[in-house]
Amino acid sequence: MKAEILSVGTELLLGDIVNTDAQFLAGELARLGFTVLYHSTVGDNEERLSNLLQTALSRSDLVLTTGGLGPTVDDLTKEVCAKTLGLPLVEDAESMRRIEAFFKARGQQMPETNRKQAYLPQGCVVFCNDHGTAPGCAIEQDGKIIINLPGPPRELKPMFLEQALPYLSRFAGGVIASHTVRTFGIGESAMAEQAAQFLTQENPTVAPYAKDGEALLRVTAKANSQAEADALCKPTVEALCALYGKLVYGVDVDSLQQAVVQMLRERGLKIGLAESCTAGLIAKRMTEIPGSSEVLECGIVSYSNRIKEEVLGVSPATIETYGVISAETAAEMAAGALRVSGAGIGLGVTGLAGPDGDDCGNPAGLAFIALTDGVHTLQRTFNTGRGGDNREYNRFVFSSNALDLIRLYLLEYR
Repeated sequence: MKAEILSVGTELLLGDIVNTDAQFLAGELARLGFTVLYHSTVGDNEERLSNLLQTALSRSDLVLTTGGLGPTVDDLTKEVCAKTLGLPLVEDAESMRRIEAFFKARGQQMPETNRKQAYLPQGCVVFCNDHGTAPGCAIEQDGKIIINLPGPPRELKPMFLEQALPYLSRFAGGVIASHTVRTFGIGESAMAEQAAQFLTQENPTVAPYAKDGEALLRVTAKANSQAEADALCKPTVEALCALYGKLVYGVDVDSLQQAVVQMLRERGLKIGLAESCTAGLIAKRMTEIPGSSEVLECGIVSYSNRIKEEVLGVSPATIETYGVISAETAAEMAAGALRVSGAGIGLGVTGLAGPDGDDCGNPAGLAFIALTDGVHTLQRTFNTGRGGDNREYNRFVFSSNALDLIRLYLLEYR
């Protein structure tokens, strides 16, 4: 099947953004057995986009578009695709619900302009966006397929791998099996370097990618049956798990918090949390997982020094001597969480999400994490090196490091 990638966005033409989407998609399509004939880039202009789309459909069986799915008037990809195929745009209720929930979770009112993102070509297959507000979709008509994907790589990659790839596998000839080895604590480039011998394999293929501070390896095989494809993947998955050891937090799991909740449940353990800079994000992520009520005893957001001292029992002398952003304060917060919750484990996190550093010279992006069971104490210091408008990123990475510390404790001591 002949394929074409159509990248939409004036920022690409101006050189403001490097088009890593096309590189990623070309590799994925090649692994699936599609022949990629053209890469094209067009700005946010309806006439030029329409002309290029019609040209692409005249010479290719599959057209993947990236970008142009946002809420503004110059986001035109869905509209042009629908018009070209003679399809109306209709509201998808589930997409609207997810967009509204996206803003509600952040304590924001959804701008009315975002409503257009839930309008999709009639009869399309919808791809949910777990990392943003723009759903993607697949449209089939007269033997042609158009797939619309969002532009930001952190949204496009998971949407393609988790939804578009399985959709496309039925057109690839044979059966595709894909398994994901998820790691925490190693960067994408370091992972790729260590796994170099696997990256040149043809069946199964191995592809690394990064996602919100994590690094993942996707192992994909093609065979005549699901069982055969899975069997082809198995030795490589096992070899990668052996290569990265404790850095691997799971295979084919959805998230780090899912792995941690599952491990706590298997061991019959509960945890109490004391969060400062993460402001309850660790508890939130854990409670997204069904069954978390069996393992999360309590979460205390101790933003002020008064709550750290009066509720958690952090010594004023510790704060005075070492500062509220310190390993010592984190350790006493963890001990306080253990005592207050009565759980088997206590965890404390303190740090600076940003945008600026503090008067003590601590930079934005610095966090101290401590965990204790009353006998063993584990600590981690982490610095993202990011200030400015990276506040939400920092909080997420802090929470991921806290979850990872719980995971490593369970592996080591339980």
